[in-house]
Amino acid sequence: MSQTPLDDPPVDEALIETAGGHHRRPHALLRPATAIPFLLVALIWGSTWFIIKDQISTVPPSWGVTYRFGIAAIAMAALAWFKAGSLAMNRSGHMVALALGLTQFCGNFNFVYRAEAHITSGVVAVMFGLLMVPNAVFGRIFLGIRVSWRFVAGTMVAIAGVVLLLAHEARLMPEGSSLPLGALLVIGGVLSASAANILQATGMARAQNLLVMLAWAMFYGTVIDAGIALAVTGPPVLPTELRFWAGVTYLALIGSVVTFPLYFKLIRELGPGRAAYNGVLVPVVAMLISTFLEGYRWSPLAAGGVVLALVGMVIVLRGREVD
Repeated sequence: MSQTPLDDPPVDEALIETAGGHHRRPHALLRPATAIPFLLVALIWGSTWFIIKDQISTVPPSWGVTYRFGIAAIAMAALAWFKAGSLAMNRSGHMVALALGLTQFCGNFNFVYRAEAHITSGVVAVMFGLLMVPNAVFGRIFLGIRVSWRFVAGTMVAIAGVVLLLAHEARLMPEGSSLPLGALLVIGGVLSASAANILQATGMARAQNLLVMLAWAMFYGTVIDAGIALAVTGPPVLPTELRFWAGVTYLALIGSVVTFPLYFKLIRELGPGRAAYNGVLVPVVAMLISTFLEGYRWSPLAAGGVVLALVGMVIVLRGREVD
């Protein structure tokens, strides 16, 4: 596939020719304009995994996703209107928004919410950290972004770590849970999110106003989510507990309206591979929360799995450049 200037990811560490010779530009993640939103997204998303776990104990997963993005769509539309003065988009913009709604705000979250019924939230977050792998593979296929041998090596190390984590998880599975099903659901969520990430990095998506496109994508996602919920679980379930609605509001406003514009802006600026750097930090936050609030029980097997997974992710990310 040929590349256009809009499809080319920025070269953050390219050598810059100066009068005194070649100088390496500081890594993008060391610049405050990039580092601050990057860290904010990682901290917020690291906290959402545990809240999702609490949500699915109250309502069917599909309705939980529907409520989250119904609220998020309204808030994002208000923000887009305030910033852009209009919610108008051309036909290609609506096509992109529909595709994002289907992949990111429907497929991704329906898979993830269901996965957390079977696997500890922190482990789901670690597995989701491997989002960088399909991001890189799809980026190679559709955007022509090459990877180095370190990418392959790091992937193998990270996968070995995830296998150890899942082996530990298998020993503690509560009755009625299915580790293979949970793992497959996470993989489905990762592939859906990766498809959305690559779509967001294309020229067609980058030509759209980000906030307006996200507002429409969340709207389309909500409509699809509601259709799935009706078909799979029946009429809406409306809890009366304040805790549930507080959680939904946090996931919608902080975990979605605040984070997705920041994250998709990182994708546009850094490319889908580098934007996935937060895949290393999010699981750390999620595992800490899972330990203190979810009663996650550590073992040498689990600790070794986390270390291997994080080391592998770092190797993968450092191997995004071609050697």
